[in-house]
Amino acid sequence: MTEPVRIVVADDQTAVREGLATMLDLLPDVTVVATAPGGVEAVAAVAAHAPDVVLMDLHMPGMDGVTATRQIAAEHPDTRVVVLTTFADDQSVLAGLRAGAIGYLTKEAGRDEIARAVHAAAAGQGVLDADVQRRLVAATATPIPPVPAGRELPDGLTPREGEVLALIAAGLTNREIATELYVSEATVKTHINNLFTKARLRDRAQAVRYAYQHGIVPPER
Repeated sequence: MTEPVRIVVADDQTAVREGLATMLDLLPDVTVVATAPGGVEAVAAVAAHAPDVVLMDLHMPGMDGVTATRQIAAEHPDTRVVVLTTFADDQSVLAGLRAGAIGYLTKEAGRDEIARAVHAAAAGQGVLDADVQRRLVAATATPIPPVPAGRELPDGLTPREGEVLALIAAGLTNREIATELYVSEATVKTHINNLFTKARLRDRAQAVRYAYQHGIVPPER
C-alpha cells in the first residue's frame, strides 16, 4: 500500500487549525503529524517530523506564513508548502508563491479540493485556487514585455522560452501564444516541452509560480 501523505497544519486560529486536522485525519491516505499556531512552530514541526506537505496560513503573529514558507523551502526542500489562507489579493498570492509555496488555496476550498491539493503537492505538482489563477491572469492581462536582450534566464532557458513562459503565466493557451509570437502551435508545444524539462516543471500551475519567482512576469506595469 502507498504510504499516507504526512501533513503539518499551520494556522493561528485554534478552531480552524483543529478543524482542518480533524478533517484531514478522516481521509484514509493522509496523516496529520503535527499542528502549529505560528510560523516558528511550523518550521520546528517540519524539522521534527519531516512531513510531505505543510498547509500554511499566511497571516500569523510572530513569524508569518510567508517567512516560514521561505525558511522551509530553503532548509527542507523535500517538504512542500501549500498556502491555505483567507487572503487572495495579488500581494498575498505573489508573496506566497515567491517564498516557495507550490500551491495556493483560499479557505473557501472544500475538503475534496484540499485533499487533491495535498496529494498533488506531495507528488511535486502545483495547485492554484481558481480565483487565484484568475487574479494572476488579470495581473498579467496587459501586453507582455519582451524578455530583455542579454538577460540571463534561470535553468538555461532561451529568450524565446522565456517569452513563452511569460505568456503561459499570463493565462494564454498554446494557440494564443502561437498567434502572439507568429509561430505554429507545434513550435509552441516544442518550446513548452523544452522549458518544462529545463525548469523541471510538471504543469502550467507550476509554470506560473516559477515565472513569478524568477521575475519573468513583472507583478506590476
